[in-house]
Amino acid sequence: MDPSLTADEAELPPTSARARVLRVHGARGHEAEDALIEETPVALSYNGVSHAVMLASPADLEDFALGFSLSEGIIGHPRELHGLETHPGCDGVVIEMQIAQPRFLALKARRRALAGRTGCGLCGIESLAALPRAASPAPLPRITLTLAAIDRALQALEAHQPLRAQTGAAHAAAWATLDGTLRLVREDVGRHNALDKLVGAMLRAEIDVRTGFVLVSSRASYEMVQKALSAGIGGLVAVSAPTAMATRNAAHAGLILAGFARPGRLVAYAGADRIQGLTPTATTHDTPAAG
Repeated sequence: MDPSLTADEAELPPTSARARVLRVHGARGHEAEDALIEETPVALSYNGVSHAVMLASPADLEDFALGFSLSEGIIGHPRELHGLETHPGCDGVVIEMQIAQPRFLALKARRRALAGRTGCGLCGIESLAALPRAASPAPLPRITLTLAAIDRALQALEAHQPLRAQTGAAHAAAWATLDGTLRLVREDVGRHNALDKLVGAMLRAEIDVRTGFVLVSSRASYEMVQKALSAGIGGLVAVSAPTAMATRNAAHAGLILAGFARPGRLVAYAGADRIQGLTPTATTHDTPAAG
């Protein structure tokens, strides 16, 4: 992809807006001003054909477009994205992409009307037979994580979430090195979008997926695991819970999956043998408390 073909951030809508609100505490209320996160319709077009309309935070949209294209299987490699142009308008943002002709023909063969798509990874498929299976384009890197690295990444994450600090309504996806240093963080109103943006940023930065893991501020549902696998990522740590399907897919593919991650504690759902620093304890059947 030509790196010069990127979004003009200066022309994009703002990521937040101010609003007058009534704050209530007990029986008393007072008027105040609050910051609200923006959701902007983002239309994704390939070779002149509209494919999907997503609601996203209007920032890092070139990363979003590249990450979405890869994680949804529209392209298999960044070099198959030949061009990208972003056109902000009154009703939202249109991202026009040019992809390799074989990829476009494959997309046309399976495309359906996906306006309003949620990005869940399943919406718009034509049958259960079309359900994406837990797989990555290449064998996943057999990384080993440490509790110390995960803790370091968790403790650093809040400082890298300016949109969340402003609005309280943004998810984050971060790339952390194996020692827990945060290299890249992307935010969005949608957890899927944040991860797509991160994947796109990693591709553009040519980051070696063997050098770290992904930390997300959300739950780890099916589509989050699938997107991680599509990018060849070997470890996914979530602040909230995974789903059963996500856990099965992670275990099948060899992905380290941890949830309910907080400094000093987490629950390992897949690949626990590759998380160092755990103290062996007697097996219990306690259900972890959210938060």
